[in-house]
Amino acid sequence: MNVSAMYPGTFDPITYGHEDLVRRAARLYNKVVVAIAAHPGSKAPMFTFGERVELARTVLSSIKNVEVTGYEGLTVDFAREHSLAV
Repeated sequence: MNVSAMYPGTFDPITYGHEDLVRRAARLYNKVVVAIAAHPGSKAPMFTFGERVELARTVLSSIKNVEVTGYEGLTVDFAREHSLAV
């Protein structure tokens, strides 16, 4: 069965804890989409949106079934658009 999972967040910045969770998920699912929110809500971001996406891509680049992407809007809309149910 081909199952993809999504891990949404602001990743400001990505941490060892985030990386560990992604590595664990990558062993369980065919594909893991790390979805980085453009707008971190009410908190002032430490890094720009582009920097957060690039940092995550660099940190997670060795995991073959992981895709890092940024998104704007609601997380639920992003999940629906990409057929991500987990």
